[in-house]
Amino acid sequence: MAEISTQERDAFIMECLNGGMSLSELQNQLAERFDLHLTYMELRMLTADLQINWSKQDAKVEAAKPKTKPAPAPAVPTENTDAYGGEAPDGYPEDEAVPEPPPASPAGEDALRGKTTVEVSKLVRPGAAVSGTVKFGSGASGEWYLDQFGRLGFIPDEGSGQPDQQDVREFQVEVQKALGGY
Repeated sequence: MAEISTQERDAFIMECLNGGMSLSELQNQLAERFDLHLTYMELRMLTADLQINWSKQDAKVEAAKPKTKPAPAPAVPTENTDAYGGEAPDGYPEDEAVPEPPPASPAGEDALRGKTTVEVSKLVRPGAAVSGTVKFGSGASGEWYLDQFGRLGFIPDEGSGQPDQQDVREFQVEVQKALGGY
């Protein structure tokens, strides 16, 4: 293997990276051609002092990204899943964003629905700032909690359905009333 000076090494690195070679490919080339074994971090630190046009590497990364958008998160997570469908930490669901409620339904439909009732528990669930139970107007029920970061979660009762958009809107109003003294 050929010996290489610091200036030759730096010139070789600049030529390869400005030509669009990735750092991992460059690591392999340095090892094969010059028996120079650098860690990724060592190579990255070394390149920080060189005149490198990183736009070609950025273009490679952008080209490798998928062109499709990810699926939207479910409106209300189910037990033991977070808002993105993954496993929630500590067995509690996370609700990152409450969906926008639909416009109010005609009075005839509201008459068929029950009233949403929210209760605040005196014993707070572990990992929550405040928690309680809720019975939605649609008949769905379960436990709700608000964590230390202000995220609202819902765990449906066994056999209970999921709340609909109107339930979510009514729940927001009722929980604000219930927490008015906190």
